[in-house]
Amino acid sequence: MSEIQPEESARHAAKMARIKAARDKIMAGKTEEKGLIIVHTGPGKGKSSAGFGMVLRCIAHEMPCAVVQFIKGAWDTGERRLLTQHFSHLCQFYAMGEGFTWETQDKARDIAAARAGWEKAKELIHNETNRLVLLDEINIALRYDYLDVDEVVAFLLTEKPPMTHVVLTGRNAKLALIEAADLVTEMAAMKHPFRDGIKAQKGVEF
Repeated sequence: MSEIQPEESARHAAKMARIKAARDKIMAGKTEEKGLIIVHTGPGKGKSSAGFGMVLRCIAHEMPCAVVQFIKGAWDTGERRLLTQHFSHLCQFYAMGEGFTWETQDKARDIAAARAGWEKAKELIHNETNRLVLLDEINIALRYDYLDVDEVVAFLLTEKPPMTHVVLTGRNAKLALIEAADLVTEMAAMKHPFRDGIKAQKGVEF
């Protein structure tokens, strides 16, 4: 590795100083705080994982939070075990789904489960003690019209407490939800081991 010359070091320091000054100016204008509507969508892996990462951040700050799992609530997942066994005093966890629609093969049952999940979600969001509520895979329920997207959006925009964050995950987020959200992240699918015949594995997918 070549030694950094004094002139190069000075140029680098000057460049970083300019970047810092510009960044500090931007950050000085960012003073507002509010409860955010956050959407994690797209075909790539990581939507729920990112949502649960935010739940763990809240727990680390001793901020009460809650999770409602739609669709895949019947799964025995690592995050469910961790939160219910070790952090139940800070995080309420409700697994309301019964599996993907092609597994239950009963539309009325799927709709009933989704409606029950949404009623629980509204209750948890209304409770201002909860600083963040994760609605895991709700976008799937919205995609299949088990829930009315206009009803969900209207509730989030008019009834969500001002400082409560709500995270909604799942593929194919509907446009109305995307437009209402404060933060939207789309996970891209570049490579996935499933395509090579590798099944979902503990610690990675669940």
